[in-house]
Amino acid sequence: MCGIAGIIHRDGPSDMGAELTRMLQSMKHRGPDSTGYAFYSEPDDLVTIRFMLAEPNEYGGFGFDEKIERSRAEVESRLAKIGADLVTIHSDTGYAFRAKIRYDGDLKTLADYLEDIPGCQVLSLGNSLEIVKDLGDANSVLEQYNLGGIRGTHGIGHVRMATESDVDLASAHPYWAYPFADVAVVHNGQLTNYHTWRRRLERAGHRFQSECDSEIIAVYLAEKLESGMDLNTAMKYSLDDFDGVFTYLVATSDQLGIAKDEMAAKPLVLFESDDLVVMASEEIAIRALVGREVDTRDPYEREVLTWQV
Repeated sequence: MCGIAGIIHRDGPSDMGAELTRMLQSMKHRGPDSTGYAFYSEPDDLVTIRFMLAEPNEYGGFGFDEKIERSRAEVESRLAKIGADLVTIHSDTGYAFRAKIRYDGDLKTLADYLEDIPGCQVLSLGNSLEIVKDLGDANSVLEQYNLGGIRGTHGIGHVRMATESDVDLASAHPYWAYPFADVAVVHNGQLTNYHTWRRRLERAGHRFQSECDSEIIAVYLAEKLESGMDLNTAMKYSLDDFDGVFTYLVATSDQLGIAKDEMAAKPLVLFESDDLVVMASEEIAIRALVGREVDTRDPYEREVLTWQV
């Protein structure tokens, strides 16, 4: 089932953590198992890393804190060895970390080097993007990660109901388009040619953290952006290349887009005003944000829409 949501503020940063939480919590019935956010702020010169050192459902027990501390020390050591200047690092949960670094090297090299540490999973890397996701509903994740103060220009979010895979972090959305900076995707539906595209992208040198088809969409789009294609065109290509029933949202450092397949069976409603663009799987989520009844529309089959932030 699952629920997706997206927001763009055209008049500057807003309380993105609280706003996306209101939308996602209103769709808890579509997915109580995990909640995830991709927040975008105005780019700066520092690289932000969001990473996990253990699965949430594995955390705890005798000696676990010492294990996490050793892993964190290894992360800091490897950052120094690769030439990254660590500015800040902290954890809200004991197993999930946020670091800011000065680094002008290759992101793939950095991500691979960190993920070679047992238990380490890089959720996002970039100058604008931060991905936060965990088990539980949106209110729980908001409180756990202190997201009420998170500000941003735009963002996307996802609530998940586990139907075909485990309730774990690896299956939670959004997905970062490893190793491309600042590209993330949330998705409702299923790609029936998932394995074909996974093999193609793996042959091109990409690796995947999960078995989720949303990660395929993210890397596919990011690869086309890297080749010089604009986002709207890349998304139109995806409608011909991907089989299945799906609606997805993609965000970059300065754009947000939506696409629906030719069946248009997976719901999405859209509201747009002079200073706000907001979209969600259900209208109740839009009302939860704007606080009133508004006129919305449902994008058509094979429709692609993009907005510049």
